[in-house]
Order: sequence, then structure tokens, then C-alpha cells
Amino acid sequence: MIDTARRRLLGGLVAGALAAHGAASGATTAAAVDVHLDDALAGYGFPPPHPFGTWRGPAFEQAARRAGLLANCARPATRLATRAELLRFHTPAHVDLVVTALPAERPFLDDGDTPVVAGLHAHAAAVVGAALVGLERVLRGDAQRSLQPIGGLHHAARDKAAGFCVYNDVGVVIETLRRVHGFARVAYVDIDAHHGDGVFYAFLQDPGVIIADLHQDGRTLFPGSGRADERGAGEAVGTKLNVELAPRSGDAEFLKAWPAVEAHLEAHAPQFFLLQCGADGLAGDPLAQLEYTSAVHVHVTRRLRALAARHAQGRLMCLGGGGYVADNLAHAWCAVLLELLA
Repeated sequence: MIDTARRRLLGGLVAGALAAHGAASGATTAAAVDVHLDDALAGYGFPPPHPFGTWRGPAFEQAARRAGLLANCARPATRLATRAELLRFHTPAHVDLVVTALPAERPFLDDGDTPVVAGLHAHAAAVVGAALVGLERVLRGDAQRSLQPIGGLHHAARDKAAGFCVYNDVGVVIETLRRVHGFARVAYVDIDAHHGDGVFYAFLQDPGVIIADLHQDGRTLFPGSGRADERGAGEAVGTKLNVELAPRSGDAEFLKAWPAVEAHLEAHAPQFFLLQCGADGLAGDPLAQLEYTSAVHVHVTRRLRALAARHAQGRLMCLGGGGYVADNLAHAWCAVLLELLA
């Protein structure tokens, strides 16, 4: 049960967001919600001074525990994705490179963002494996919604790592939904400050993957992609939506842009919803120049929860993405979890 008193326990974490969007009064019954947090997932990260450190999962977990949110969630164990599962999205050559790469021989998988560290394949395969566990549980009805804070590695392409992302867990989940389970329409919504290029271009020509990506203008930020005129290709034209926001955009600008996203999703009636809820759009993040508060994460999660209830039997998986300030990611992801539990 998530009652008014429990919401107040969030205090400084999401109080502003709840005030802005109206916390529900009284008690509500929570649907089954999974939170994916364990040592296997916490191991995905890189040594200091790299911004994507292994501190990120524990920082969220401590905040969520203090807020009393985790007591209401199931905590499924992580497993490693198999090679066959990884190959649903990635090329054999890319998987082989990750498996065999040694730090002494190859310091980075890419041009300098994604270091090779000991145990890299296992840590990266754990991120994908956790997402597949979450998917399996949602499809079975063991959970209706889920949050995986260490996930949403949206820059990895089919054939290469990029931007701190070794394997693309979102890509594997989408391929699993489309090819293994036969879903006709899957929605992917990405609110990370950086464009989710690894997902967007992998499914550019797939009309069954409905994408809405809100991000800082690619002319001002890595990876430099995600133009508003990119709407899909071939039979998929019109199934993709990029929303570019100028640097220093905050809640007002985001919320003004959001109705177009909701209309896009409504028009395609997806059967499953995925949210990449990156926290690097919050003010003060060192890798972006947006100025959101966690009110954005409250609003998006609340609205996607309603859309999923209408079109997808409530099925909604949330994956953390970026965010490189401990307080910011704690604020954002606690806001997401609060709404998942509502």
C-alpha cells in the first residue's frame, strides 16, 4: 500500500514533483512492481573518474530504501543473458569482441567513452539478463510494471559499443518482443538528455517499433543525432518521433512538448511500453545542459502508466539510462518508482 504518509517520507526527493502534479490522497492498492537491483547489476560501471561508476545503483537503492519504497516491490534475481539472446540484437563480431577484449590490449571498445575493464562481458550481459527477467515476469503476469535503474543502455549499436553502453538491453528486449513473442507494436519512449541513437536507428525501418525520443538538441550534445525531421524510413515513416529541446530547457518546455508524444503513442496503440527514464536531464548534470526537476519523471511515468493500462494491459518496463549526480538520479528514479507503485 502506498498511502499519504508513505509519500511524505520522500521528503526532499520528490516533494516538489508531487506538489506540482498533485499527489493522490488516501491509500491505493499497488499492482505488482519489480525493482531490479543486486550486486550483479551494480557491477556494471567503470572506475573513477569515469562518470558511469558503480556507485549509481547503490545511490538509488539507499534513497528508495529511506523513502520506504522498496518494501512494496519484488526483487527478482539477475541472470546473465546468453549468447543467443544477445544475438537477437547484436552481431556475432561485436559479442565476440566484448567477450575477448582485454584491458591491456584494448583500453576502449569505442573512441574513448567505454573502457574495457575486467569482467566486462559478464557485467554487460547481466544488464541484458535482468531486462529479460523483467520482461519474462511482466509477460507471465508476475509483475505488471518494473524499474531497472542500471539499464537503458541506448547508445550501443548492433555492431559496436558507444557512449558507456556495451550491449543494448532495450534492443534485445524489443527484438524479443517482436521476434520471439510476436508483438505487432512496441512503444519505446526515451527522456534521457542524450538521443537514444542505438535504439532509434536499429529500428528506423521497423513499423512495429513506435519511438518517441525527447532529448537535448543533437547539435549541442552527444551523440549529435535525433533531428525532428527523422520520422522513420520505408514502411516505418511516421512511427518515429524526435523532440529536440534547446539547452537550458526545463520542466515548462518539456511539458509543453509532451502532448505531441502522447498523441503519437495514442495513434499507434502499442501493446507493450518501454521507458528509458534517464536522469541526466535534471539541472546540474555534468554531461548535459537541461534543467528539469523530477516533476518531468513523475508526469511521464504517470501518463505512460495510463496509456499502458488503456492499450497494453498495463505492461510498462522502465530502465534507468543516464544520470551522473547521485541526488539527481535518486530524485528522478524514486519519482518513477513512486508512480509505478501508485
